[in-house]
Amino acid sequence: MNMEMVMQELESLAKERTKKMYISNGAQEPLFGVATGVMKPIAKKIKIDQNLAEELYATGNYDAMYFAGIIADPKAMTESDYDRWIDAAYFYMLSDYVVSVTLSESDIAQEVSDKWIASGDELRMSAGWSCYCWLLGSRKDVEFSEIKISNMLDLVKDTIHDSPERTKSAMNNFLYTVGISYLPLHEKAVETAKAIGIVEVKREKKKNSFLNAFESIQKEVDRGKLGFKRNYVRC
Repeated sequence: MNMEMVMQELESLAKERTKKMYISNGAQEPLFGVATGVMKPIAKKIKIDQNLAEELYATGNYDAMYFAGIIADPKAMTESDYDRWIDAAYFYMLSDYVVSVTLSESDIAQEVSDKWIASGDELRMSAGWSCYCWLLGSRKDVEFSEIKISNMLDLVKDTIHDSPERTKSAMNNFLYTVGISYLPLHEKAVETAKAIGIVEVKREKKKNSFLNAFESIQKEVDRGKLGFKRNYVRC
């Protein structure tokens, strides 16, 4: 399939209600409004095609950009490729659920995420923290430095309340993910979450969110989910 064919298929799957929902979350034109689940049959036909993924991502169409993440070859992408993708990711559904998810399946995921976390840019930081969520939630604990993750918990504790809004949300998810999916620091994550307390995330045109990582961790522990790992990250 070429780009024109994929765009036509995506447009045929669009729903106005889905489009409105995406726009309410920050998506901008151009977009069709395609539910992610209905993209799977097209993805199965194509499998992995990095060149096509690049063409689709460059359209600026939200649905095409999301689909690009599904068919991209994460290990074929360089740091500059990921920087280019994050530059074009204009809201969190792209930064945290397309770019960071794709990055999480690469061999340079931690290296790139570390730079983004230190960047001071809201969506880069959000993508970096989110990537660690995808990593910790799917890879074996031995693949991570306990000292490094411990230092990241300290950074969350010290800076989360003063961080940009989307970054706050991603940092809170990181804290929760360490608490559930990274057993060496479960106890520290719980103590850190207690110390941080409730995190308020301000949202444009919507009610503010109030996040409580301690309660979220406890709920999952009660459900027997301690140590949970995903089998895969991308669709």
